[in-house]
Amino acid sequence: MEKGKTKDSVSDKVFYVVNGLFLFFCLVVVALPLINVISQSFSSPQAVIAGRVYLWPVDFNVNAYKRIFTTKLLMIGYRNSFLYTFVGTLINIVMTVAIAYPLSRKDFVGRNIITGLFVFTMIFSAPLIPTYLTIKNLGLLDTFWVMVLPGAISVYNMIIARTFFQSTIPAELFEAAELDGASDIRVLTSVILPLSKPILAVLVLYYAVGHWNSYFDGMIYLNTETKFPLQVVLRNILASVETIEQMVSSIDIADAQKLAYIEVMKYAIIVFGSIPVIILYPFVQKYFVKGVMIGSVKG
Repeated sequence: MEKGKTKDSVSDKVFYVVNGLFLFFCLVVVALPLINVISQSFSSPQAVIAGRVYLWPVDFNVNAYKRIFTTKLLMIGYRNSFLYTFVGTLINIVMTVAIAYPLSRKDFVGRNIITGLFVFTMIFSAPLIPTYLTIKNLGLLDTFWVMVLPGAISVYNMIIARTFFQSTIPAELFEAAELDGASDIRVLTSVILPLSKPILAVLVLYYAVGHWNSYFDGMIYLNTETKFPLQVVLRNILASVETIEQMVSSIDIADAQKLAYIEVMKYAIIVFGSIPVIILYPFVQKYFVKGVMIGSVKG
């Protein structure tokens, strides 16, 4: 005899409806400004300045993006951000796994004390001026490494990785590998890492998005324009009308139309800096959710 389906109560149905309407409202609030910015960037300057663009491009054109790809400083910033993201994420993953794995082993003496010291740095971190002086004394100012070394480890991500190792990897695997004569490094590389692809994907995504969106370190510690990450370059351009005017100065249009073109350029620059995240996020959303769920389990 088949079991009958459980019927939702009236209160459950009301909750689902209210929750669905609330989430739909949040979607509209978040999506409409994004759609409007994208539409403005693909519209003609005349339509933008006249306020005729809402949710769909008017007089579709890509002239603003063509101008962006011919701007050397923007391309250098794009290259720098890719390098900072790639190298920084690689260092982050190596450091996080190297710390999280030993702390996940129950036979590691003093692991609770060491974990407590790491957590202490999450709660009490150094202010900006002592941090700046430390980086200066280390000779990292205005160098490539100032963008990747100071944030080489995230304590939150380390705790996520440690929790995954503790709750997912059976202790019997460690014992079996040790009986076969495997060293700790061999256990890590041959047993743990192949079984930890989900958490590694979560960590890569967390760190990569953080590096790509990072601008504060570049703004504080870098002085050479050719070393700026993309986000700092975009900030400087959007904060300076003169810079955008220089970008459109070579265009053969009337001065009155250049003001409208500058507005389109601003929208295009915003979209340009968000393209990697816009493309990547739909494919990696499930990993972000999984990472949050792993971090919610205490280890």
